[in-house]
Parts: sequence; C-alpha cells; structure tokens
Amino acid sequence: MAKPTTILVKLESTADTGYYYVTKKNPRTQTEKLSFRKYDPVARKHVVFKEARLK
Repeated sequence: MAKPTTILVKLESTADTGYYYVTKKNPRTQTEKLSFRKYDPVARKHVVFKEARLK
C-alpha cells in the first residue's frame, strides 16, 4: 500500500497557553507553514495558531 500524502501537523497557540489543534496538511501543495486564527479556550479568545512539529 502507498503512504498517504497528507501529514499530521500541530497548530500551537501563540498566546503561550499550551493549547493546540491537530490538523492534516499536504506538503506537496502547502509548502509554507500553516497559520490560522482560531479560538483558544484557555485564553478565552481568538489568537493566531502557528504550525509546529507533531511529536
């Protein structure tokens, strides 16, 4: 079987709360790092989440 082309990446909060989301990314089409503005329930507001390595 072939390997899947998508990889799992972690989106870490820039508010330094330790909260993160896990999402999929196709590295062939999305070559730059992901950055989304999402809700952080620890900070109780929307902040920027940036891509980090999933361990």
